[in-house]
Amino acid sequence: VQLQASGGGSVQAGGSLRLSCAASGRTFSSMGWFRQAPGKEREFVAAINWDVVLTYYGDSVKGRFTISRDSAKNTVYLQMNSLKPEDTAVYYCAVNVAEVAGSSRLLYDYWGQGTQVTVSS
Repeated sequence: VQLQASGGGSVQAGGSLRLSCAASGRTFSSMGWFRQAPGKEREFVAAINWDVVLTYYGDSVKGRFTISRDSAKNTVYLQMNSLKPEDTAVYYCAVNVAEVAGSSRLLYDYWGQGTQVTVSS
């Protein structure tokens, strides 16, 4: 599976960004977004099942971020609103080939290259 993430950038606190991740190469069961800030572990952000649309969110982004997917384009989106400086990180999309979506990194088989999101105060 090849994953191409895009949409990162710099924004002021309170602003919005939308990340995209296009997948190709094979079918899969779910996709997720994780993020990693300097010196910190990779953190679960959101995930979505592909066939039956169920979504999951990390506690720190609930109510601010929305994950969605376009099955025709094999693309997942992460709409990020009310951004905070603590949201600054490299954001990675990942694909889970056979399992339902979840928050553990171990569930995901393929990872994209990451896209930088910087939120200034």
